[in-house]
Amino acid sequence: MVAGIDDMAVYIPRLYVAASDLAKARGIDPAKLEKGLGISKMAIVDTNQDPACLAANACLKIMQKNKLSPEDIGRLYVSTESAFDESKAMNSYVIGMLEQIYGSGSFEHCGGIETKFACVSGSYALYDNTNWIRAGEAEGKYAIVVVSDIAKYDLGSSGEATQGAGAISMLLNDSPRLLAFDPKVTSTSIKDDYDFYRPFGKETPIVHGQYSNLLYFIQIRKAFEAWKKKVISSGLIEVGEDETVLDHIDYLNMHLPYSTMGKKALAYLLRHEWRCLPRWQTLIDKIGLTEPYPKDPRGTIESLLNDREFMEKDHEFTKRFTQTEEFQELYESKLASSLIASKAIGNLYTASLYLGFRSCLEFEFQNGVDLAGKRIGFGSYGSGASAMVFSGVIQPEYKAVVKDMNIETEIGTREKLSFENYEMIHENKLSLDQALLTPKKEFVLVRIETKPETRGERRYIFNE
Repeated sequence: MVAGIDDMAVYIPRLYVAASDLAKARGIDPAKLEKGLGISKMAIVDTNQDPACLAANACLKIMQKNKLSPEDIGRLYVSTESAFDESKAMNSYVIGMLEQIYGSGSFEHCGGIETKFACVSGSYALYDNTNWIRAGEAEGKYAIVVVSDIAKYDLGSSGEATQGAGAISMLLNDSPRLLAFDPKVTSTSIKDDYDFYRPFGKETPIVHGQYSNLLYFIQIRKAFEAWKKKVISSGLIEVGEDETVLDHIDYLNMHLPYSTMGKKALAYLLRHEWRCLPRWQTLIDKIGLTEPYPKDPRGTIESLLNDREFMEKDHEFTKRFTQTEEFQELYESKLASSLIASKAIGNLYTASLYLGFRSCLEFEFQNGVDLAGKRIGFGSYGSGASAMVFSGVIQPEYKAVVKDMNIETEIGTREKLSFENYEMIHENKLSLDQALLTPKKEFVLVRIETKPETRGERRYIFNE
């Protein structure tokens, strides 16, 4: 049975911090952020917003856009790594908000959970709900998967420049207009690691930056190798001489903690994919360097990072590799359009991969590309650590969905935060009733109970 994404909706907070302001305040060269990381703006939540109301707003948008009623929805999953309750699932908060619109008990038939595995959990939720549809359990109903997060790092930390906030809802069914997933090829890689994590009670994560970046590449490659075996053995893709399966993928979407990370991940994959092909020697001649190898090629990530001579040579080799005509051609044709939205919004954790997909659809369509029949590859990663690689094909009816996509219109008029207000919001120095913007037809958080018997209960309202 066919299953996939029928439609998508985006909800992004309208407040933002300009990367140039952050660079100035922290004594950083603005080019390091805007060109080095690919960041121009970072979406920031107002004082009365949390991941649950972001998710509810994205969910309401997709339901209203498609004129759906609660009876049309069989499952509602929320994937996040910004959870604020260690027991109660975030999807129940979302259902509570939606029932303010659709009536008390209107979603009581709807199954669902909150999923967590850092940034990859949304992909697991998509996979589970796709299989629910394929199994015939949906019986004509839709599933909604909402990915919602607030990426927040300590003030003055290296991660501060990679913040962001937002939610994306995805509507799944057995006759998707947008993307049908390739069956039986989804592949994963998983291990126990501490590249990035957030212990109980801590609002911001503990991050081992270089280690996490390298682990991301390694885990994605492992999942990719498993996916590659499946698509070749199943006959989904036939690889010719001097070809890789990537030559048969029309567009790539990678996990994007910041936009240039997608480019780095692509370079890592291509080096491994092209190394055994006849074209590689031509590239080596253009690069003008022999590809470096670590002193201990089967060592740990720590041993690689401690091998400074190798790391310096590898950095220079990768830099030259990405400047070759061959890499640039593939990058521009398969990846670049997926990075555009991220530059103006920032890191969305679970939603970053799907913001990239949404960006690719919008900007390729605006460029006049016929997307029907194009195969999309997804490289999803979550710290801790797991990767998932999967693929799908754009459906003939996609134009009915994509023609109205406009990320700027969907966000609405944005307001740049003063740096003083940004730091006050970040440090929770403003109360819920000190919101900087007036809500516009959206859910907001109005109260968190403090009495012992109700401590932590959250109250939301919908502002007309």
